[in-house]
Amino acid sequence: MSAIDLTGKRYWLVGAGDGLGRALAHHMSRAGIELIVSSRGADKLASLVDELPGKATAQTVDISDDASVAAAAEAIGDIDGLVLLAGVYWPFSAREWNAEEGVAMADVNFTGFMRVLGQVMPLFVAKDAGHVVITSSLSGFRGLPGSIGYTASKAATMSLAECMYADLRQTGVRVQVANPGFIKTQLTDKNQFEMPFLMEPDVAAREMFELMLTDSFKKSFPTVFSLFFRVGQFLPDWLYYRIFAR
Repeated sequence: MSAIDLTGKRYWLVGAGDGLGRALAHHMSRAGIELIVSSRGADKLASLVDELPGKATAQTVDISDDASVAAAAEAIGDIDGLVLLAGVYWPFSAREWNAEEGVAMADVNFTGFMRVLGQVMPLFVAKDAGHVVITSSLSGFRGLPGSIGYTASKAATMSLAECMYADLRQTGVRVQVANPGFIKTQLTDKNQFEMPFLMEPDVAAREMFELMLTDSFKKSFPTVFSLFFRVGQFLPDWLYYRIFAR
Protein backbone atom coordinates (compact mmCIF):
# COMPACT_ATOMS: atom_id res chain seq x y z
CA MET A 1 0.00 0.00 0.00
CA SER A 2 1.61 3.25 -1.13
CA ALA A 3 1.45 6.51 0.83
CA ILE A 4 0.18 9.44 -1.22
CA ASP A 5 1.06 13.08 -0.56
CA LEU A 6 -1.83 15.48 -1.13
CA THR A 7 -0.04 18.61 0.11
CA GLY A 8 -0.76 21.58 -2.13
CA LYS A 9 -3.57 19.82 -4.03
CA ARG A 10 -6.92 21.54 -4.62
CA TYR A 11 -10.04 19.60 -3.54
CA TRP A 12 -13.77 20.25 -3.78
CA LEU A 13 -15.71 18.90 -0.77
CA VAL A 14 -19.42 18.61 -1.49
CA GLY A 15 -21.41 18.30 1.71
CA ALA A 16 -18.94 20.00 4.02
CA GLY A 17 -21.35 22.09 6.11
CA ASP A 18 -21.91 19.58 8.92
CA GLY A 19 -20.87 16.28 10.44
CA LEU A 20 -18.41 14.09 8.59
CA GLY A 21 -17.80 16.62 5.81
CA ARG A 22 -16.95 19.42 8.20
CA ALA A 23 -14.63 17.18 10.23
CA LEU A 24 -12.91 15.90 7.08
CA ALA A 25 -12.33 19.48 5.93
CA HIS A 26 -10.32 20.09 9.11
CA HIS A 27 -8.18 16.99 8.58
CA MET A 28 -7.47 17.91 4.98
CA SER A 29 -6.76 21.57 5.71
CA ARG A 30 -4.27 20.67 8.44
CA ALA A 31 -2.50 18.48 5.86
CA GLY A 32 -1.91 21.45 3.55
CA ILE A 33 -4.69 20.79 1.04
CA GLU A 34 -6.47 23.77 -0.52
CA LEU A 35 -10.23 23.34 -0.13
CA ILE A 36 -13.41 24.50 -1.78
CA VAL A 37 -16.15 23.61 0.69
CA SER A 38 -19.72 23.31 -0.51
CA SER A 39 -23.21 22.78 0.83
CA ARG A 40 -26.52 24.62 0.59
CA GLY A 41 -25.94 26.75 3.71
CA ALA A 42 -23.80 29.84 3.15
CA ASP A 43 -23.53 30.69 6.86
CA LYS A 44 -22.20 27.28 7.84
CA LEU A 45 -19.66 27.38 5.02
CA ALA A 46 -18.48 30.85 6.03
CA SER A 47 -17.90 29.74 9.61
CA LEU A 48 -16.08 26.63 8.40
CA VAL A 49 -13.74 28.65 6.19
CA ASP A 50 -12.96 30.86 9.19
CA GLU A 51 -12.11 27.79 11.30
CA LEU A 52 -9.81 26.07 8.81
CA PRO A 53 -6.07 26.63 9.22
CA GLY A 54 -5.26 26.44 5.51
CA LYS A 55 -6.41 28.06 2.29
CA ALA A 56 -10.14 27.55 1.78
CA THR A 57 -13.06 29.12 -0.04
CA ALA A 58 -16.80 28.53 0.12
CA GLN A 59 -19.11 27.74 -2.77
CA THR A 60 -22.80 27.12 -2.15
CA VAL A 61 -24.44 24.40 -4.21
CA ASP A 62 -27.69 22.47 -4.26
CA ILE A 63 -26.83 19.10 -5.77
CA SER A 64 -30.50 18.35 -6.40
CA ASP A 65 -30.52 21.18 -8.97
CA ASP A 66 -28.77 20.86 -12.35
CA ALA A 67 -28.24 24.59 -12.84
CA SER A 68 -26.81 25.05 -9.33
CA VAL A 69 -24.30 22.24 -9.85
CA ALA A 70 -23.23 23.55 -13.26
CA ALA A 71 -22.80 27.10 -11.92
CA ALA A 72 -20.77 25.89 -8.93
CA ALA A 73 -18.48 23.76 -11.07
CA GLU A 74 -17.84 26.67 -13.44
CA ALA A 75 -17.08 29.02 -10.55
CA ILE A 76 -14.66 26.56 -8.97
CA GLY A 77 -12.66 25.77 -12.08
CA ASP A 78 -9.79 23.30 -12.14
CA ILE A 79 -9.43 20.92 -9.20
CA ASP A 80 -7.25 17.94 -8.32
CA GLY A 81 -9.84 16.05 -6.31
CA LEU A 82 -13.53 15.73 -5.48
CA VAL A 83 -15.01 14.33 -2.29
CA LEU A 84 -18.75 13.60 -2.32
CA LEU A 85 -20.22 13.64 1.19
CA ALA A 86 -23.66 15.23 0.82
CA GLY A 87 -26.66 13.30 2.09
CA VAL A 88 -30.14 13.50 3.54
CA TYR A 89 -31.90 10.92 5.67
CA TRP A 90 -35.33 10.12 7.03
CA PRO A 91 -36.02 6.63 8.40
CA PHE A 92 -39.21 4.95 7.23
CA SER A 93 -40.49 1.47 6.46
CA ALA A 94 -42.12 0.10 3.32
CA ARG A 95 -45.19 -0.33 5.52
CA GLU A 96 -45.35 3.44 6.04
CA TRP A 97 -44.19 4.73 2.68
CA ASN A 98 -43.20 8.39 2.38
CA ALA A 99 -42.77 9.18 -1.31
CA GLU A 100 -41.50 12.73 -0.77
CA GLU A 101 -38.74 11.68 1.60
CA GLY A 102 -37.82 8.63 -0.45
CA VAL A 103 -37.44 10.64 -3.65
CA ALA A 104 -35.44 13.32 -1.84
CA MET A 105 -32.97 10.72 -0.54
CA ALA A 106 -32.55 9.22 -3.99
CA ASP A 107 -32.18 12.66 -5.58
CA VAL A 108 -29.53 13.96 -3.17
CA ASN A 109 -27.69 10.83 -2.01
CA PHE A 110 -27.29 9.27 -5.45
CA THR A 111 -28.54 11.41 -8.34
CA GLY A 112 -26.91 14.48 -6.81
CA PHE A 113 -23.56 12.69 -6.95
CA MET A 114 -24.18 11.91 -10.61
CA ARG A 115 -24.87 15.59 -11.31
CA VAL A 116 -21.57 16.68 -9.76
CA LEU A 117 -19.63 13.89 -11.43
CA GLY A 118 -21.13 14.91 -14.76
CA GLN A 119 -19.38 18.26 -14.40
CA VAL A 120 -16.06 16.97 -13.04
CA MET A 121 -15.36 13.59 -14.62
CA PRO A 122 -14.98 14.72 -18.26
CA LEU A 123 -12.24 17.13 -17.10
CA PHE A 124 -10.45 14.46 -15.06
CA VAL A 125 -10.61 11.98 -17.93
CA ALA A 126 -9.40 14.55 -20.46
CA LYS A 127 -6.28 15.34 -18.43
CA ASP A 128 -5.91 11.73 -17.21
CA ALA A 129 -5.54 12.95 -13.63
CA GLY A 130 -7.82 13.43 -10.66
CA HIS A 131 -9.11 11.86 -7.47
CA VAL A 132 -12.74 11.04 -6.66
CA VAL A 133 -13.84 9.91 -3.20
CA ILE A 134 -17.44 8.72 -2.86
CA THR A 135 -19.11 8.35 0.53
CA SER A 136 -21.40 5.34 0.77
CA SER A 137 -22.33 3.46 3.96
CA LEU A 138 -22.20 0.04 5.59
CA SER A 139 -25.96 0.01 5.04
CA GLY A 140 -25.31 -0.19 1.30
CA PHE A 141 -24.09 -3.79 1.44
CA ARG A 142 -27.55 -5.37 1.77
CA GLY A 143 -31.17 -4.41 2.47
CA LEU A 144 -32.16 -3.44 6.02
CA PRO A 145 -35.53 -2.91 7.71
CA GLY A 146 -36.93 0.59 8.18
CA SER A 147 -34.42 2.06 5.78
CA ILE A 148 -36.26 2.62 2.48
CA GLY A 149 -34.57 5.36 0.50
CA TYR A 150 -31.37 5.72 2.47
CA THR A 151 -30.07 2.16 2.18
CA ALA A 152 -31.11 1.95 -1.47
CA SER A 153 -29.35 5.23 -2.27
CA LYS A 154 -26.19 4.12 -0.49
CA ALA A 155 -26.20 0.80 -2.35
CA ALA A 156 -26.39 2.88 -5.53
CA THR A 157 -23.42 5.04 -4.56
CA MET A 158 -21.39 1.96 -3.67
CA SER A 159 -22.17 0.44 -7.06
CA LEU A 160 -21.38 3.77 -8.73
CA ALA A 161 -17.93 3.80 -7.18
CA GLU A 162 -17.32 0.17 -8.15
CA CYS A 163 -18.29 0.83 -11.77
CA MET A 164 -16.08 3.92 -11.94
CA TYR A 165 -13.17 2.02 -10.43
CA ALA A 166 -13.61 -0.78 -12.98
CA ASP A 167 -13.43 1.76 -15.81
CA LEU A 168 -10.63 3.95 -14.46
CA ARG A 169 -8.32 1.77 -12.34
CA GLN A 170 -5.61 1.66 -15.01
CA THR A 171 -5.74 5.39 -15.74
CA GLY A 172 -4.53 8.51 -13.95
CA VAL A 173 -7.94 9.04 -12.32
CA ARG A 174 -8.08 7.53 -8.83
CA VAL A 175 -11.46 6.40 -7.44
CA GLN A 176 -12.19 5.45 -3.82
CA VAL A 177 -15.26 4.67 -1.75
CA ALA A 178 -15.66 5.02 2.02
CA ASN A 179 -18.34 3.00 3.83
CA PRO A 180 -18.78 4.32 7.37
CA GLY A 181 -21.12 2.95 9.99
CA PHE A 182 -23.13 5.12 12.37
CA ILE A 183 -21.76 8.64 12.86
CA LYS A 184 -23.15 11.00 15.48
CA THR A 185 -24.72 13.77 13.39
CA GLN A 186 -28.02 15.59 13.02
CA LEU A 187 -29.06 12.80 10.63
CA THR A 188 -28.50 9.89 13.00
CA ASP A 189 -30.13 11.88 15.79
CA LYS A 190 -33.40 10.94 14.05
CA ASN A 191 -32.89 7.26 14.83
CA GLN A 192 -34.98 5.75 17.63
CA PHE A 193 -32.87 2.60 17.96
CA GLU A 194 -29.52 1.71 19.49
CA MET A 195 -26.62 2.42 17.13
CA PRO A 196 -23.68 0.07 17.77
CA PHE A 197 -20.14 1.44 17.39
CA LEU A 198 -21.44 5.02 17.05
CA MET A 199 -18.54 7.23 15.93
CA GLU A 200 -17.87 10.90 16.52
CA PRO A 201 -17.46 12.80 13.22
CA ASP A 202 -13.76 13.42 13.83
CA VAL A 203 -13.07 9.70 14.29
CA ALA A 204 -14.88 8.83 11.07
CA ALA A 205 -13.14 11.67 9.23
CA ARG A 206 -9.75 10.36 10.34
CA GLU A 207 -10.62 6.93 8.92
CA MET A 208 -11.72 8.48 5.66
CA PHE A 209 -8.66 10.70 5.33
CA GLU A 210 -6.38 7.73 5.98
CA LEU A 211 -8.05 5.99 3.04
CA MET A 212 -7.42 9.03 0.83
CA LEU A 213 -3.68 8.83 1.57
CA THR A 214 -3.46 5.27 0.20
CA ASP A 215 -3.97 3.59 -3.15
CA SER A 216 -6.67 1.31 -1.72
CA PHE A 217 -10.07 1.41 -3.41
CA LYS A 218 -12.45 0.76 -0.53
CA LYS A 219 -12.57 1.17 3.23
CA SER A 220 -15.41 0.01 5.49
CA PHE A 221 -15.35 1.10 9.11
CA PRO A 222 -15.43 0.63 12.06
CA THR A 223 -13.65 -2.59 11.14
CA VAL A 224 -15.35 -4.94 13.61
CA PHE A 225 -18.84 -3.57 12.89
CA SER A 226 -18.25 -3.73 9.14
CA LEU A 227 -17.64 -7.49 9.36
CA PHE A 228 -21.32 -8.06 10.14
CA PHE A 229 -22.34 -6.31 6.93
CA ARG A 230 -19.68 -7.84 4.72
CA VAL A 231 -20.38 -11.37 5.97
CA GLY A 232 -24.10 -10.68 5.53
CA GLN A 233 -23.57 -10.44 1.77
CA PHE A 234 -22.78 -14.15 1.66
CA LEU A 235 -25.57 -15.48 3.85
CA PRO A 236 -28.55 -17.20 2.21
CA ASP A 237 -31.70 -15.07 2.18
CA TRP A 238 -33.56 -17.14 4.77
CA LEU A 239 -30.74 -16.73 7.30
CA TYR A 240 -29.86 -13.12 6.51
CA TYR A 241 -33.40 -11.82 6.93
CA ARG A 242 -33.96 -13.89 10.06
CA ILE A 243 -30.95 -12.15 11.65
CA PHE A 244 -31.05 -8.64 10.18
CA ALA A 245 -34.71 -7.97 9.43
CA ARG A 246 -36.22 -8.50 12.85
